Amino acid sequence: MRIKHGRFPRPAALATLALVASIAFARDAAADAIVGQPAPAFTLTGTDGKQHALADYQGKYVVLEWINHDCPFVKKHYGSGNMQKLQKKWTEQGVVWLSVNSSAPGKQGNYPPEKANALTQEKSAMPTALLLDPDGTVGKAYGAKTTPHMYVIDPQGKLVYAGGIDDKPSTEAADIPSSRNHVDHALTEALAGQPVSVATTTPYGCAVKY
Repeated sequence: MRIKHGRFPRPAALATLALVASIAFARDAAADAIVGQPAPAFTLTGTDGKQHALADYQGKYVVLEWINHDCPFVKKHYGSGNMQKLQKKWTEQGVVWLSVNSSAPGKQGNYPPEKANALTQEKSAMPTALLLDPDGTVGKAYGAKTTPHMYVIDPQGKLVYAGGIDDKPSTEAADIPSSRNHVDHALTEALAGQPVSVATTTPYGCAVKY
């Protein structure tokens, strides 16, 4: 690319500015959610109409799952029953499972509480609560980038896992049996009093619709 008069052509300049802005946003969004550090505090309204604060669940393990039922990557895990199986397994062991929807009004995946509840029932999902984050405040505080994007918080409020649900970044349900489920491994190790061996991974899925 040739530079004339010390100035980039307009398309390149715009692309560069957009890239810088996206990098800055990613850094800011993830700044408060660091594995090994206290998880960012929050209070959100659930589709049950109740307020749910992270502090309410102190003393328990908490899973945060960013969700958008219109995303094909989310459909992979719900259509196969994989996510519901995880929810059932761990909530039966006392883990709190909070599904978080950060889709903004007018964006894909944003639904009123009654529709969101209907989808939860239709898919036989088993979260402790489905929380609504339409302004994206909590999603950005955690640096949630994809649906799904998964986090595990220990009873002391420390983040012990952040990243993808597994190691097969595809939309194919056939890939699930041969994948390493990072969330399942993290909870298994943590509840056994062991350090989480894989504490940070790269999430995959649809971009959160902020």
